[in-house]
Amino acid sequence: MSEKHIDEATGTATTGHVWDGIRELDTPMPRWWVWVFIATVVWAAVYVVLYPAIPGLTSNTKGTLGWSSRGDVREQFETAKAAQATFRDRIAAASFDEIIAQDDLFQFAVSAGRSAFQVNCIQCHGTGAAGGPGFPNLQDDEWIWGGTIDDIAFTITHGIRNGGDEARDALMPSFGADELLDAASIENVSAYVLSLSGGAVEKGDATAGQTVFADNCASCHGENAEGLPEMGAPALNNAVWLYGGSQAELIAQINKPRHGVMPAWGPRLGDVTVKELATYVYSLGGAAR
Repeated sequence: MSEKHIDEATGTATTGHVWDGIRELDTPMPRWWVWVFIATVVWAAVYVVLYPAIPGLTSNTKGTLGWSSRGDVREQFETAKAAQATFRDRIAAASFDEIIAQDDLFQFAVSAGRSAFQVNCIQCHGTGAAGGPGFPNLQDDEWIWGGTIDDIAFTITHGIRNGGDEARDALMPSFGADELLDAASIENVSAYVLSLSGGAVEKGDATAGQTVFADNCASCHGENAEGLPEMGAPALNNAVWLYGGSQAELIAQINKPRHGVMPAWGPRLGDVTVKELATYVYSLGGAAR
């Protein structure tokens, strides 16, 4: 049913539509709303002309301004690279002593090194550089190959046991597997080593183990088990262990030791990034400046 008339209550004409006796008012939209709607339509048309908008099969319209979000990001990236270039040039020309002495350069190197660490090193050493079984903790001051910033940079550059000519390379004998020591001697020397750091000794004679240590281990680990970085031999007189510090784990390592491998990062990352990484790792160990 369709019948137009004027609504008595509002004085507004109806559309002529009636549903169960209910008529629909023909109330016009507010003027402000109409003009806003027209403005949005005009803006949309202008946007389509100026900016990338209409997709095609293989591409899209480019817009008369030639702008794109990808290009904007690329421009920001190039701006950031240009801003960093001055610092990277300074790092390339500076010694580690000079980097450490200049606060702005040191802070930049630490920040850049942290970023490089997150990309290249966390897979082994963890996001916080705390390490794990077989992967050294880089947050403390215990270093297998030396903890000076130059030592750290050398290790990062050339790596460990990777077959490179200058890679750090030291191997611990398989005292048990190669029958260099009998089982009793291995138990005794493990007991002695554990006694140095107050570890739990479950079997073996630590006194007899001291003699075994002096005859077989002191040449690499030092007379007092303080470790010799030049040999790549860690200190054994503390509670810092690379492969676990229980007596069973020590016996397993003495019997047939595990040897970690680290890539040579120098050729992959370049000298400047290696310097930044070394500075960051150096800062983790509570490095004094």
